[in-house]
Amino acid sequence: MVDRRDVGSWLQGPGARTRTPGEYPGGRLGMPPSGAGSIARFGRRLGGVAIDWFLCLLIAQGVWGAGWGETGPRSFIPLAVFAVENLLLVGTIGMTVGHRLVHIQVRNVAEGRAHPLQVLVRTVLLCLGLPALIWDRDGRGMHDRIANTVIVNTR
Repeated sequence: MVDRRDVGSWLQGPGARTRTPGEYPGGRLGMPPSGAGSIARFGRRLGGVAIDWFLCLLIAQGVWGAGWGETGPRSFIPLAVFAVENLLLVGTIGMTVGHRLVHIQVRNVAEGRAHPLQVLVRTVLLCLGLPALIWDRDGRGMHDRIANTVIVNTR
């Protein structure tokens, strides 16, 4: 049964009723509370994706003349460039250009490097947009949770 406290906790944000004292994002996954290897916070992740999106818009504009103010099928060209960037760079070096600039990296939760299938699933879900806007109490977006990946700080 849903009660008033459930609604209040939802309004207060993730982890309001479920986080115990001393618990931190990534603690359940065995990650350190801060520094290299800790869960990257929302601000860094947002900065990384904003840099990547801007670069993809520039590439789409420069190569195909599509980007700002496009309508119809050509409006998806920057998204396609974004998907290719994520597939190639996260699949090979574990980070995009934006991730590198804000010092974060995509990793497999259990091991180190994300596997190609994980990168593919993560990229498809990230391009849908909505899964990236829903995250758990560890700060992992739905796209990372489904792909079993995590974005960590590199320093």
